[in-house]
Amino acid sequence: MSDGPGRKPIVTDDDILDIFRSSSDPVLTTSEVASNFNITHRGVRDRLEKLEQEGILECKKVGARGMVWWYPGHISTSAR
Repeated sequence: MSDGPGRKPIVTDDDILDIFRSSSDPVLTTSEVASNFNITHRGVRDRLEKLEQEGILECKKVGARGMVWWYPGHISTSAR
């Protein structure tokens, strides 16, 4: 899939996935992911949606406007 015209992304897909891999939380909000990068909330949401469409991330709508995201390839080994 092409990113289309415009600037190349400064933040790579692996940079985004690393946030999920390093998190102790099984799911993250768009805001939690965005807080790790110097790009807009909308930009992060667009990237998360792209990763979901590619089958890399999964998401679920929570509440009227909220979304949570998780990386099914990441399995937490921490005990609860």
